[in-house]
Amino acid sequence: MIELLPFEREDFARLIEWVNPESYEFMVQWAGFGFQLPLDDEQLERYRQGYEYDEIVQRRIFKAVDTTTNTVVGHIELNNINDERRTGTICRVLIGDSTLRGKGYGEQMMARMLDFGFKELGLRRIDLYVFDFNTAAIACYQKVGFVKVRYLREIRLVDEAWWSAFQMSVTSREWRLRNAE
Repeated sequence: MIELLPFEREDFARLIEWVNPESYEFMVQWAGFGFQLPLDDEQLERYRQGYEYDEIVQRRIFKAVDTTTNTVVGHIELNNINDERRTGTICRVLIGDSTLRGKGYGEQMMARMLDFGFKELGLRRIDLYVFDFNTAAIACYQKVGFVKVRYLREIRLVDEAWWSAFQMSVTSREWRLRNAE
């Protein structure tokens, strides 16, 4: 079972280890253009403090812990939390150890984040954006109730290739109906 705990300074080294051996394309897929390789403590401290592009962004950042082994297996964020509209955006979802991918951790992390957003924060809709080639992530998101609501053609130029993405969302009403079964 997965538990989401606050992402703290002592978690920096683990996240750096997970991200730095990967490619520039991996970094863009995970974090957009908000970070640069090599990922370092300074970037993560700005991120943890809630600053990005010199603007304060309301966000909650978590590490995902497998409670059966007490092992940190992932990272996830709820960003762009808007209290007036009661919306938020899940982003920066990562199962750190590649050998743990495809084992259901992502689905559990997403389910816990939806619980948090809808139950604890009282949000009415949660969105996410995912590149269209990331079929494993799309399948994971659909398993927890997200639906594709918009296709964004060629929105990111990455190493001379244009990447397209889906916007996906789930509403609190859909989530409640799904979890009442």
